[in-house]
Amino acid sequence: MLRAIAKPFGALMLLLYNLVNNYGVAIILFALVVKLIMLPFQLKSKKSMMRMSRMTPRLKELEKKFGNDQQRYQQEMAKLYREEGVNPMGGCLWSLLPFPILIALYQAIRYPLTIMMGVPESLLAEGGSIFQKLASLGYQAQTGRTAYYDQIFQSKFITENFDAFAGLSDKLQQISYKFLGLDLSQTPSFSFWRWDFSDASAWLPALGLFMIPVLSALLSWLSMKASNAASPQTADTQRQMRTMNLIMPLMSLYICFTMPAVMGIYWIAQSVFAMAQDMILNKVYNKQLDIEDADRIQREKAKEAELEAKRAETERLKAEGATVENRNTSKKNKRAVAAQKEVERRAAEARAAKLAKKGITEESVPESQVGDRRYARGRAYVADRYSNPDEAEEKTRAAAAESAAYDNEPTEPAVESVEAEGLVHEAPDADAEPVAGHEEQPEEEEHAPESEPGKDAAEAEELPPEGEM
Repeated sequence: MLRAIAKPFGALMLLLYNLVNNYGVAIILFALVVKLIMLPFQLKSKKSMMRMSRMTPRLKELEKKFGNDQQRYQQEMAKLYREEGVNPMGGCLWSLLPFPILIALYQAIRYPLTIMMGVPESLLAEGGSIFQKLASLGYQAQTGRTAYYDQIFQSKFITENFDAFAGLSDKLQQISYKFLGLDLSQTPSFSFWRWDFSDASAWLPALGLFMIPVLSALLSWLSMKASNAASPQTADTQRQMRTMNLIMPLMSLYICFTMPAVMGIYWIAQSVFAMAQDMILNKVYNKQLDIEDADRIQREKAKEAELEAKRAETERLKAEGATVENRNTSKKNKRAVAAQKEVERRAAEARAAKLAKKGITEESVPESQVGDRRYARGRAYVADRYSNPDEAEEKTRAAAAESAAYDNEPTEPAVESVEAEGLVHEAPDADAEPVAGHEEQPEEEEHAPESEPGKDAAEAEELPPEGEM
């Protein structure tokens, strides 16, 4: 499966090598082509990351405001992302694409004969013509660690004895792995203490190979550092990026010390191209995002000015004693308010009709009435029972008799008819005024139609004065 995926990369490597006839330059051009192919995806990822970095101050404000309520903080942060059209995970997928490409390239480098050149594997297997020719010419198959790269050594052997292999397959080609005096097919060694420093021709190439992984790790760190410096991050993101800034260079160092040096050249080229790309994109996108930020700030100022004008208008109307309709009230609340008003209107009509039947006018309300509640202070309440005790007993009997007569009259089911007609669709607000005619009377204050004068007077004596209610 991996070899099938790696074949296009191998074909591209061979094409570039035939174009420049230099293995090192071909791998650099390969890195450039990969960078150009991935550029459209990285453009979107880069812009998304830069837009997120512009949101860092606003995210910090949300963190300060809702830091103690993580659920609310996450909700507000998600809302901000939606408003700005930012996907926090938008750049993650594209940032992982280089790794499959790196694996495919490794396969193409490891198998130059079968993947790059397309030589049939049957020719290299035991009994194949190329296998037999290699054995007849004295080629020794690699063992141990270098066995993983046996095809590289076979390719080098075939290049040195190409005339003997030319007629075995038209796919075979000569490949030189030399670049700047270094053999890129070799694996760098960090065991510098084993070098023969007495022979410059031995330790200088070894030093050059040793510097490839070091330079690769250093450029990888610089590339990530430059990218993060251009995009301020939140505290959590900064901690994550510090970890990535450490892991990626170390990974580069390890890979380049365990694979052929050509992989290190590819990693170095990728880091250099990435830094150049970041410099260009930062310059281009900063201008675009500056325009977007200016437009957003202008919209926010206009919205704030509109709200301030509404607040000023509300204050002016309050000062003038006028009222205006709250345009922000939902239709649901409007229906509830209208239904409540209709209930109150019909209840008022029913109360007026009831009083009219009894010959009582609205002005002749008892002393016990508070608002719409006729007996809020009690059915035998007398306001001056303490200041005028001589008349308190008589007034108490009269008040009790009046309440008994009031209760004996039948009432019209005004409110029930309203509910039956379906006028009340929504429950009124909790702080709404009680509906007239629906006051709840305490059970202990209920009286029989015929009261006992003495008992009423005694109850009046126990009631506190009006000022203490």
